[in-house]
Amino acid sequence: MKKNGWILILFVFLGMLAGALVADWLKRVPGLDFLTRTVKVHWSPSADLLVLVYNINISLNVSLLSMVGIAAAIWIYRKM
Repeated sequence: MKKNGWILILFVFLGMLAGALVADWLKRVPGLDFLTRTVKVHWSPSADLLVLVYNINISLNVSLLSMVGIAAAIWIYRKM
């Protein structure tokens, strides 16, 4: 398989999603709260250019398990 940047972005997104799902499933386990604790990253650029007005809201909830998912996705990508 030919490697390119889009495949890496897809792998990183899927790894983050898988980590977030595992964090959501383990949220009810009392001893693993340090893995499931999330930090919200919020970015909202906006502009009024008289002809064009835009508002974009991007919000990420990042946990330790989602970071592990990203690392695993990059590792799998490099092994391909």
